[in-house]
Order: sequence, then C-alpha cells, then structure tokens
Amino acid sequence: MLRPTSKIFILATIMVDAMGIGLIMPVTPELIREIEGSDIADAAIWGGLLATLFAGMLFLFGPVIGGLSDRYGRRPLLLSSLAVMAVSYLVMGLTHSMIVLILARLLGGIAAATQATASAYMADISTQDEKARNFGLIGAGFGVGFVLGPMLGGLLGEYGTRAPMFAAAFLATAIMLLGCVVLKESLPPEKRRAFLWRRANPLGALLSIAKMPGLSNLIYVFFLYQLSVMVYPVIWPYFTAQQFGWGPGLIGLSLGIFGVTFALVQGGLVQPAVNLFGARGAVVAGISMEVIVMTLMAFITAGSLALIATPLAALATVGLPALQGLMSQSVPDDAQGELQGVLSAVSSIGMILSPLLMTQTFAYFSSGEAPIFFPGAVFVLAASLMGGALLVLSRKPLPDNPLSS
Repeated sequence: MLRPTSKIFILATIMVDAMGIGLIMPVTPELIREIEGSDIADAAIWGGLLATLFAGMLFLFGPVIGGLSDRYGRRPLLLSSLAVMAVSYLVMGLTHSMIVLILARLLGGIAAATQATASAYMADISTQDEKARNFGLIGAGFGVGFVLGPMLGGLLGEYGTRAPMFAAAFLATAIMLLGCVVLKESLPPEKRRAFLWRRANPLGALLSIAKMPGLSNLIYVFFLYQLSVMVYPVIWPYFTAQQFGWGPGLIGLSLGIFGVTFALVQGGLVQPAVNLFGARGAVVAGISMEVIVMTLMAFITAGSLALIATPLAALATVGLPALQGLMSQSVPDDAQGELQGVLSAVSSIGMILSPLLMTQTFAYFSSGEAPIFFPGAVFVLAASLMGGALLVLSRKPLPDNPLSS
C-alpha cells in the first residue's frame, strides 16, 4: 500500500511547478532588459516568445513523458524531471546570454510536462470513486502555487532579478530529494506497456486516445474549456485596468482572491459536487456556471461587483476535476500516462491559441476601430466557447462511469 507521503509529494510537485512559473514572472521583464539592454516594449516581445516556447514544449513533450511513464513507471520520470527543472532555473539565474536563457526555458518546458505524470500517478492510486476528488487536490496544489509564486517572486525580486530563479531551483531540488525518500512506484511492472513513438507524438497520442470509447467528445469539451478559461490569466490585468481603472494592488488582490478560492474549491468541494450531482452532472454544473459568470463579467461596470464575482469564477472550476475523472475512468491502467500526456498537450494548444484570440478581441473592442466600445466582448467570446462545450456534451450524453457501460 502506498503511504500518504507519496500523495503529499505529488501535490508538492504540482505546487512547485506552479510556484516556479509564478516566482519568475515579476522579474522576467527586468531580467530580459538586463540581458538585452532593451526597452520594455522589446522585453515584452522576448517575454512573449519565451512563454510561447514554454507552452510549445509542454505540447510536444507531454505525450512523450506520459508514454515513458507508462513504460518505465512514474517514479523515475517524476524525479528526473524535477532534477532537469532545477538545472533550468539555475541556468536562468546564472546566464547573461539571451540564447542560453531561451534554451533554459525550453528545458524548463520539457521538465514541466511532468504534470501529466503526476496526474497519472494520482490516477494510479485512486479508486474510480476517488478520481475526481484527487484530481481536485491536484488543482488545489496548483492554486496554492499560483497564489504563493508571484507573491514570493515579488518579494525576492527586491534582492535582485536572479534571486527568484535560484529560489525556484532550490525548491525543485528540495522536492526531488524528498521524493527520493518518500515516493513509491504506483505502476507495477505487470501493468506497464511498450513505448511507441507513434503514440508519443502529440497527434499520434491524440488519435490513439480518441479511439477509446466515449473519449473523443470529452477531449473536445476539455479543449474548449481550456481555450475559454484562459481568458482570466491572459486578459484580467488589462480588462480590469481598462474597465475599472484598477492598479497593480487591486489586480493582485483579485488574483489572490481567485487563487485562494480556487484552492479551496478544488481541495474541498469537488467530491461533494460529484456525490450530489454525479460525475457528469458536476461537469455540466461547473461549465454552466462558467458560462453565467463569464457573461456577468462582460457586462459588469463596477469594480466592487467584479471582486464579488471573482470567487464565483473560482467556484465554477469544480467541473474540471470531474471531467478529468470521467476521462481517467475511460482508459485502462496502462494508458493513464498517455491520457494525461494528451490532456497536457491539448491544454498547451489552448495556452498557445487563447492569448492570440483573447488579446486581439480585447484590443479591437477597446479601440476606436470597433463599432462599439465594449472591452467585455472578450468575456462574451469566452462564454460562447464554454457554451460550445455544453453543446458537445448535450449531443452525446455520457455515463457517470464509462468503464461500467
């Protein structure tokens, strides 16, 4: 039997992944300017390139690392990825070359694809009824890291642009050493399968997974969800500054409220929601609430109302772990890593496409070129995409336990 410390390690790994990204965000513009000697506009272009390359590595390597974990087990992939992550942050902290910084970020993106393996580990150790709750715990770990990362990054940035990178490297190393002691393998040899490159590339893995009964529609829903919900991290600072005149303090406060509520919802409300509505009902309820909240955000004109609605946006995320639980129930034990790799790749596509779609929509309706001045149009677009996910679900109703059907 696996010890509870193994689950704690998985949650700590997810938290460090999120914290590592957030730790470096406050100082990345200044670090780029320091290396390149450029102005803030050029730094923003380089920063966008770094973000796109990072997401691209998640897309390419999520299925590869997930497939490798199905072949060799979760433990070696998790520990080695943390080691690579520590090296990438250390190099970022030491380099004075933009090329090396880019290479280090590429390496970090490959290492961050281990989130698929962490999710597969959680699926391994969960019964069918526990999967939604345990995926919710993963979301809670990410939420805690999302809150703590930028806060610590801002504080450490006062000691220099390199300090957050060294802190991220230290955290990754510390969690790796913890894993060497407490982490037990969750995938026994008899449940492993051969690694095939045709299933490890993103397209091949997606086609392989989509052929499994009941999964293709769920993957469409997952993609539309990821594409839509990215409106918050991509647009929120610009939207609230434009619509409500918020400064960094209020923007940070609202993000903190969202992060704390998100962690509480993911950690404590997912299983009660599944118990109350069933797995499919929890997915429908969460997505429906997302549509309502995004529509409200589009037409809110008072900042105080936006602050009140922020926890509701976090509450609506209860549907995502239930959706992941349904998908996990639809694949055999030896394909959990491949599934999580595919979901990581699909999520990465959303991370690549959504910023382009959302920022262009916001920019157009916030400029003089639009027929009406309507910054909230971007949330109408997000609500429409989320509504599309509901339509996909309604076209082919899904059972609460696909494996039993």
